[in-house]
Amino acid sequence: MELWTDSFLEYLKSELNDSPLTLDAYARDLVEFQDFVKEADPDTEWIAVEADDVREWIIYLLDEQGLSAASVNRKLSTLRTFYKYLRRMGWVSINPMEKVTAPKKKRPLPYFVRESEMDRLLELTAQDRSFVGIRNRLILMMFYVTGIRRAELLGLTDASVDLIAKQIKVDGKRSKQRIVPFGEELESEIRAYINARNEAFGQDAGFETLFVTAKGAAMNKTQVSKVVKDNLSKVTTIKKRSPHVLRHSFATAMLNNNADLTSIQKLLGHESVATTEIYTHVSFEELKSEYKNAHPRS
Repeated sequence: MELWTDSFLEYLKSELNDSPLTLDAYARDLVEFQDFVKEADPDTEWIAVEADDVREWIIYLLDEQGLSAASVNRKLSTLRTFYKYLRRMGWVSINPMEKVTAPKKKRPLPYFVRESEMDRLLELTAQDRSFVGIRNRLILMMFYVTGIRRAELLGLTDASVDLIAKQIKVDGKRSKQRIVPFGEELESEIRAYINARNEAFGQDAGFETLFVTAKGAAMNKTQVSKVVKDNLSKVTTIKKRSPHVLRHSFATAMLNNNADLTSIQKLLGHESVATTEIYTHVSFEELKSEYKNAHPRS
């Protein structure tokens, strides 16, 4: 096995000009796999390696070595490159890696704000009745109550909002429109904002967008993100404090209050319910946290 390994590493060095660090990583991966298969059968050669051998190694790395899916995938990349080289050289006729599926990387759970934290934030923002204060509070509520994206909020116009039917028309990704309902609380906040805006600039100002700056210009994404970050900093210490966190918070709150995934999917504008399923994991993490805090033997 060593002869083919040495030839492969020399090829990486002379033909592809790979760095010494890269060569060391490839060599280490190949030795580790070689040791693994030889432990089961000392006479195993590269030509005899099967897909099942690689799958067993994957399980060993994940379960016994405790490696992450990303680390395992890097090692599998070494084997794939190695066997492509062996096939090109004509030393093997079958590439076992063609039948091996890499482990999926664990998707990081999205950040979200707890319902109690949002309640506290909305209590705090209710105290500022200036135009900017009312506007900022509405921005926070719009994200949290409807789950829309930042670009969707920036694209809202006065015509997008139907205060009678209590719904907003949202222009989502790929120009797909959806209707998102809202309740009396948000209706009241929207009316308060429009009244404050009219007092500041007049009813005939003809705004192109629903949300405007203190000078009457359309808000941009940086300004909206700053409003959210500054306000979330008052109630939470999570690393990420973006508009998308409030979108995640909307979905998590819906799920925690018994909404079904299909409904949440439609409200968020996800094409597939599989995208929405991430929030079931968030909700489970919330459940575990509550259990640890509440149960005396947890």
